[in-house]
Amino acid sequence: MPRLSALFTACLALALLPAAARADECDDLTRQIATAIGGKMGRRSGPSIDIRVPGPIRFDVTCRAEPIVQATSSEPTPSATFFRELSTASEILVGEAASTVEPIIAKAYRTALSEGRKSFIQQNGWSASCYADPASSSMRTLCSVGRIPPG
Repeated sequence: MPRLSALFTACLALALLPAAARADECDDLTRQIATAIGGKMGRRSGPSIDIRVPGPIRFDVTCRAEPIVQATSSEPTPSATFFRELSTASEILVGEAASTVEPIIAKAYRTALSEGRKSFIQQNGWSASCYADPASSSMRTLCSVGRIPPG
C-alpha cells in the first residue's frame, strides 16, 4: 500500500505542475508590474492577484489563457496617474510601449463615458476596454488591457 500512496503522490505532483508553473509565471508578472507602478503584490484570489498602491486606484492581474491587467478608480474622473500606471503595467503585459497604450486606454474611457457602455478597442494582438459609471459611489471607472488569445 505505501507504494500506491507514493505513486499517487507522484502522479498528483505531475498533474499540478503546469498549474503551479502558471501560478509562478503570474506571480512573477504581477511582481514586475507592482514594482513598475510603485505598488506591492497583494493577495491571490483564484487566478487574480491584487496589487496594493496608495490612493483611489486598485490594480489586479488575472492569469488565465492570456493575462489581463485591470485598474479600477473610485474618482469621479480618473486621474492622469490612473492612465499612466495602467499603461506602464500594460507595457510589461503586452509588450507595447506605454506611450502607445495610454492614448488608446484614454480613448476607450472617453468612448465608454460618452456612449454609456463598455468600450473595447483591439490593437496589434492586444485589447483595451473600459467601463465608466460616473453615478456609482464605489467603482466609477474600470479599464483593462490584455493579449488577445490566439485562434
